[in-house]
Amino acid sequence: MLFEFGIKDIIDILLVALMLYYIYRLMRESRSLNVFVGILVFVAVWLFVSQIIEMRLLGSILDKLVSVGVIALIVIFQEDIRKFLYNLGAHRRIRVLSKFFTSQKTKEKDQKEVKAMIMPIVMASINLSRGKVGALIVLERAMPLDDIVMTGDVIDANINSRLIENIFFKNSPLHDGAMIVSKFRIKAAGCILPVSHNLSIPKELGLRHRAALGISQESDALAVVVSEETGGISVAIKGEFRLHLSAEELESILTKELE
Repeated sequence: MLFEFGIKDIIDILLVALMLYYIYRLMRESRSLNVFVGILVFVAVWLFVSQIIEMRLLGSILDKLVSVGVIALIVIFQEDIRKFLYNLGAHRRIRVLSKFFTSQKTKEKDQKEVKAMIMPIVMASINLSRGKVGALIVLERAMPLDDIVMTGDVIDANINSRLIENIFFKNSPLHDGAMIVSKFRIKAAGCILPVSHNLSIPKELGLRHRAALGISQESDALAVVVSEETGGISVAIKGEFRLHLSAEELESILTKELE
């Protein structure tokens, strides 16, 4: 009897290929690609030993290792798994679907709060840019940044352009770190961010830009950067930069991404 191969099998293969490709991208971004390749080699050996040549003793040993290995992988890659689940829930289409279950009053309230949050940040960024004062402002979205907040000094204050400018004033003890904005409030300042090791980053961009790119790669947050050397304003989104922004462009990007 010949093996029946239908449309369901094609869809099954495509879904598995898509899943493996997404895992490959996730491992590459987290610099764990060698681990991913090693896992694939181990799975291939396990299938060959237990299913093709049917070696019972070695196959049973590998079966036990696989059952224990799944738990070990969850422990080792818990941060990557959490990031994947947050990204899945924060996907634009998922967010659009969730808006159908949100009342109109709640939507209008959120939009007003977003606008009230964006304008002080834009004004502060422009003023800091004119004085060539470096700044790094991280805007939290769906993925919580509690671990980042704990690295700095908790402020928990209303968003105000003058307060932002004072935080990044050159003689301020908090000006070297990042300011975290969470739930329409300034949550903390002087925070330490993960630095991106992407080799394609232009050499003229400094440590602030690398930190901004790093947090945008490891979370869904937005990072606004003001260069201390040039006064240029940039935004890091999903591991990519938007450079040399005007006030209007900065406001447009933040409005589009946060609403």
